[in-house]
Amino acid sequence: MPSVTRAQLTGPVVLIWIWVKTCMSEDNMTWATETSYESDYSTGTEPGEFDYDRFEMQCLKASNRYFRSWFMPAIYSVICVVGLVGNLLVMLTYVYFKQLKTMTDVYLLNLAAADLLFVLTLPFWAANCLDKWVLGLFLCKAMYSIYKISFFSGMLLLTCISVDRYFAITRAIKAHSCRSQAVYFSKVSSVALWALALLFSVPEMTYTHVSENQTCTPFTGDSSHLRVGIQVGQMVAGFSLPAVVMGFCYCAIMQTLMQARNFEKNKAIKVIFAVVAVFLLCQVPYNLAMLVTTLNIAYGGSKDCSFEKGLQYAVDITQSLAFMRCCINPFLYAFIGVKFRHNLLRLLKDLGCVSQPCLSHYTSYFKNRASVTTDMETTTSFSP
Repeated sequence: MPSVTRAQLTGPVVLIWIWVKTCMSEDNMTWATETSYESDYSTGTEPGEFDYDRFEMQCLKASNRYFRSWFMPAIYSVICVVGLVGNLLVMLTYVYFKQLKTMTDVYLLNLAAADLLFVLTLPFWAANCLDKWVLGLFLCKAMYSIYKISFFSGMLLLTCISVDRYFAITRAIKAHSCRSQAVYFSKVSSVALWALALLFSVPEMTYTHVSENQTCTPFTGDSSHLRVGIQVGQMVAGFSLPAVVMGFCYCAIMQTLMQARNFEKNKAIKVIFAVVAVFLLCQVPYNLAMLVTTLNIAYGGSKDCSFEKGLQYAVDITQSLAFMRCCINPFLYAFIGVKFRHNLLRLLKDLGCVSQPCLSHYTSYFKNRASVTTDMETTTSFSP
């Protein structure tokens, strides 16, 4: 039996050494070869020599995981507490005083319910930032599904509020004549909006799963084309169309207020600017980040590891910003309303949280600030 020289063992030894280092690596590095070892002869590489340029190392995101492990639970906790208190106060105030007298009141109550529903899932979102998902498939599906239901119902309700304010301000006489039928229509349309939001969340109910590495994810790894199609459709239906409608309504409202002369319009214009600013600030960055992510997936991903890490940071931060909308809405759409502030103080007084002298002090303060044109201020403050 002929002896085997050390030079003849060089190639196999190199392969075995790389395999061992790959399996024992703490960073979970994976190597992929485009050609086999025998192709060294065809590429001009001598047997036993290794062309390392043909190997690709997987992009490690340890820094992203560390960032998510402390940032996301912290921000989710703040949003959960503020959103829980704010939306509960909105719902209790409307129910306690039975103030569902206008379309906006009905939509605000449903908006608070949608935000409250999502806020209750934030502890599970925080758990999803940990290393492994241990809460089972049902809660995994419920977490993503409730988020989509809350998101779509919230966007559709905000759009309906914009349309209602458009008719109340730019078509005031016609809107007042239809006031009695408007409340009934708002209740029926709210049910339809919830049903539509439930329909839009079917992909999350269907495709959300717990992966092999114990993470809760809405799509499988081999469904990139399906994911791109669904996310594009959801962004168009859940963001683009509502944004167009809201933009048209608020531009018309601004134009009407600028032409008015006989009432205080400065505060009303500030309210409109606040509505548009919060919507753009919370939703546009996240939707742009999701658009870039979707396009990146559609083109097979990027080979630039720095770009992949930066994109993950952008998605995490903008997602937290978008989640903040559920705790900002109570202050923006309800607490700035004159009548709602008065009812809220009365509720806190009945609950024993505010004394009668404090209630009288705040009531007189708001009355002194109110002008003769209280009706216009109330209308544009989203609490007719």
